[in-house]
Amino acid sequence: MDIPYTITPRADTGVYNAKLGVWLFLASEVMLFGGLFSAYIFLRIGAPEWPGMIHGESFARASDILNVPLATLNTMILIGSSVTMVLAWASLLLNRFDRYRLYMGLTFLAGLAFLVVKAFEYGSKFEHGYLPAESNFLAIYFTLTGLHGLHVIGGMVVNGYLLGPGAKMWKTKPAQFINRVEVAGLYWHFVDLVWIFLFPTIYLL
Repeated sequence: MDIPYTITPRADTGVYNAKLGVWLFLASEVMLFGGLFSAYIFLRIGAPEWPGMIHGESFARASDILNVPLATLNTMILIGSSVTMVLAWASLLLNRFDRYRLYMGLTFLAGLAFLVVKAFEYGSKFEHGYLPAESNFLAIYFTLTGLHGLHVIGGMVVNGYLLGPGAKMWKTKPAQFINRVEVAGLYWHFVDLVWIFLFPTIYLL
């Protein structure tokens, strides 16, 4: 049976179908990242030293290996992108499509900036031979940050579509388009929230 698209909240769920669907999807994503964070905790508890030995050298803190300033910059970029994402959605509610394109464009560029910074960080690790196979710490670092990076790319694909060809819906079905932007925003906020947990866990603790 087809589930009809609803613009207004349903009486039985309190939300429209697309919003309910994205919340269920995000719940599965919480379980995915929750499992990986749990694996990190168990690996760290069981390790006599953390991050431990890499290329015959012992490291006592993650900050001795990872680039905390770059990660801090990326944190600021993602937090700013959450603000511009909200402003993009709010602009549609105010019938300001020009402002929407500005803020959605800034959100997309922020995602791109995040990936560029992450590429520089990864490049430095590869130059020093810090690969996932070298230690449990590097394995969990690349797994968590790499998976998060893929989620950023996924969010950029959706945002890019809503900024480009998908924006045509604004002229024909504005209410449905606003809902699509809101759903995309929920996903983007989740991606940002994951990084806010990941940054101190991996880089600082």
